[in-house]
Amino acid sequence: MVSSFRVGPLLRSVPIPLALIAMIGLAGAVLGRVYAGPLLTQLVLGAAVGSVGVSVAARRLPSWLVAPLSVLALAGYAAFALRLAAQRADLPGGLADLVAEAGRNGIPRLLTAMIPVEPVPDTVIVPLVAAWLAGLAGAEVAVRAGRVLLGYLPPALLYAGALYVVGPNAEPAIWWTVAFAAAAATGLAVPAATSTSTPAETGATLPPAVRAAIRVRVLAGTAAGLVVVVALAALLAPLVAGQVGNAPVDPRRYVQPPQVDALDENPLIRISGWALDPDQKLLDLHTTGTAAPAGDDRPPAGDGDTPPDDADPGAGERVGDSPTEQTPRSVGVRIRLAVLNDYDGVTWRVGATYRNAGRILPAVEPPDGVTVDRVRQEITVGELAGRLLPAVPTPREVTGARVAYDPGSGTLIRPEGLTEGLRYTVTSARERPDPNLLTAANVPAGDAVARVLRVADGVPDPLRRLADQLAADNGAPYARAMAIEEWLAEHYRLVADAPSGHAYPNLNFFLFGPRNGGGQRGTSEQFAATFAVLGRLMGLPTRVVVGFHSATGEGPVRGGDAYAWPEVLFDGLGWVSFDPLPRPETEPRPVEEDFTPKPQDPPPVQDEPTPEPSAPPTVAAAPGNGPASGSGSPVPVLAGAGSGGLLLVLTGFVVAILTMRRGLRRRRLDEGTPAQRIAGAWREVTDALRLAGHPVASHLDASEVAAYAAQVAGTAAAEPVTVPTPAAPGAAAPTPAGSSPRSRPRPSPRPRPAPEHSPDRPPAPGPVTTVPPIDELATLVNVATFAPGTASDEQARRAGTLAVAYATALRAVRPWWRRALWSVHPGPLRWRR
Repeated sequence: MVSSFRVGPLLRSVPIPLALIAMIGLAGAVLGRVYAGPLLTQLVLGAAVGSVGVSVAARRLPSWLVAPLSVLALAGYAAFALRLAAQRADLPGGLADLVAEAGRNGIPRLLTAMIPVEPVPDTVIVPLVAAWLAGLAGAEVAVRAGRVLLGYLPPALLYAGALYVVGPNAEPAIWWTVAFAAAAATGLAVPAATSTSTPAETGATLPPAVRAAIRVRVLAGTAAGLVVVVALAALLAPLVAGQVGNAPVDPRRYVQPPQVDALDENPLIRISGWALDPDQKLLDLHTTGTAAPAGDDRPPAGDGDTPPDDADPGAGERVGDSPTEQTPRSVGVRIRLAVLNDYDGVTWRVGATYRNAGRILPAVEPPDGVTVDRVRQEITVGELAGRLLPAVPTPREVTGARVAYDPGSGTLIRPEGLTEGLRYTVTSARERPDPNLLTAANVPAGDAVARVLRVADGVPDPLRRLADQLAADNGAPYARAMAIEEWLAEHYRLVADAPSGHAYPNLNFFLFGPRNGGGQRGTSEQFAATFAVLGRLMGLPTRVVVGFHSATGEGPVRGGDAYAWPEVLFDGLGWVSFDPLPRPETEPRPVEEDFTPKPQDPPPVQDEPTPEPSAPPTVAAAPGNGPASGSGSPVPVLAGAGSGGLLLVLTGFVVAILTMRRGLRRRRLDEGTPAQRIAGAWREVTDALRLAGHPVASHLDASEVAAYAAQVAGTAAAEPVTVPTPAAPGAAAPTPAGSSPRSRPRPSPRPRPAPEHSPDRPPAPGPVTTVPPIDELATLVNVATFAPGTASDEQARRAGTLAVAYATALRAVRPWWRRALWSVHPGPLRWRR
């Protein structure tokens, strides 16, 4: 009897702890669906067993002693779990560092981690601690206090939290939820024994009236509870049913992922700095795996942006039309630093959304026409700064460093930043497209690739005409890409000391600027950016990649090995790299031999009508209203004094404006460096155009402003005149009367006067002042802007002479009232520089 008396309560108390363990384990299984591997589910189940087991084992101890014992057990289990997760992920560092790092970054890294989440210390610490605390609270309330339903609340909250964290990133957990409810029902089916006496013995000591009252209260409570449950079901069921078809909210959208600074957002601007310091040691490499076959990479023929001094002139020649057939450095390893997809006309940007990733990165099925090689690299960081982590494209596994990854661009970062001596290992899947499929390959279109097809506003007209010229003779996408590559390789020079910059004006000067003024030369930054922009203008999805090249895949990677290259996206082949850099020891052909930019065609300018002065109305004096003769009125004296004072003030104002305007011109043209004086001369021209009533639009570059200034000067010199658009050289057609502005021909930038005896030439009322062009001044401005330090004093003096001559001539052809106000207009003193 004694044995059965002791075993009965024990058996009745077993289902509740088991139910709690099962419910917490199911919460771990639900959360584990977004983790890589079963490790998280196993660790959460271990936490459930440990926390509930400690509470059950210490149920005879005072309640205040259970929590400290359970926390000590949690500390030991957490240390074991974090060490196990770090070993599985091959993470370096001691236990103290792992615990401190996980404690600081557990929650943000859990919500910013890439799915599938790698079970590392940072991503397992929060679920593990939450599971242990839920088990402790549930066991104390359900087992010790005997309130089973209330004891289910912590596991239920843990389960709900797991569902929320998973969000829309996994299939609906319908069967997991059914299993959770079944486990809870199992625990409720057998009530726990809370005392050493049986219910029969306890009830036998109560009077019948008391027992009846207890039964009534129990029945009443049960009925009330049933009513509450039914009412809640009736109220909440429609709301819950309405949410069944909706996608759950992803909590990751409320957490900011790891960010990078401007240096890592646009590493293209670092190319020129690395080129000027080619011996700077950035990395150390050790490569294993499949060697790069001929044509896998298309590096430049020199070390990055530094042209080799002793290169074989014939070694860099292509041996075929395929972009994968180039020597001599076709055998080597290309290391990618960043992929730049976004261009706004000023800056190329990565535009990535980084997610904390573990050792295994998400894999994408390669296209059918691609051969994949496995490459493994051990990389040691040298003097490379920033957060971008170099790797052979495309990385699949990273060990030795915590990383964040953007699957869209394939770019890796280390959120803590790179440090000298950091060593990590990358296993990559290097893709090689089939060269036999390139010539017939098409390019994708639509919203999926709109990002890499976008052309920002403000494309210079010569750049657009060059794209049209190259596209006119090449219809296939691959032929167009090769046409751009060959054009850049044959007409431009690769140098190491070109200034950084890839905005539209920089690219326009790189393509069409004078060679003796710094144009038609650049680093791989300008070559790659120009290729990508021309490609997008021709309908090719393009991007720019920044990285390094190692001829052997072993040893140091230096600043001279850094360069940028463009890539084009083809259907069925993926991204294919191109090499627009010139071959070594070759003299570029003059651009003018194959492309002569036409003068810009600015929008027509309609001059303001000259207001005709009108005589003021004459007012007849009423009889008897004039002053009486001999009255001695002081009005004439006061009027004379007021007029004299006003005239004196106006005279002082005019003198002050004249003095300040002359001082402003002297400072612009005579003070500062040659580049500053050239910029001051350019400001004199733009101020003159604004004084003439034709302000310059802010988006025009120097050559476009020069064409616009010539058109304004031509219109002003022969006002009124209709300048026809010539249909053929030497022939012109007059504008039809009454034509709409949309159909009216646009005036040419520099209208030529008709022959002396031509009937189309209007009779001139008098001698016409010739306004000199400012094309030479625009060239000097480009030299000062894009080739800093090269402008001379003689060029600065020439710029001042051209600016003064243009402003003086433009003023001379204005109406008399504009000429009168020209020199005393205060605008140039306050207009923004």
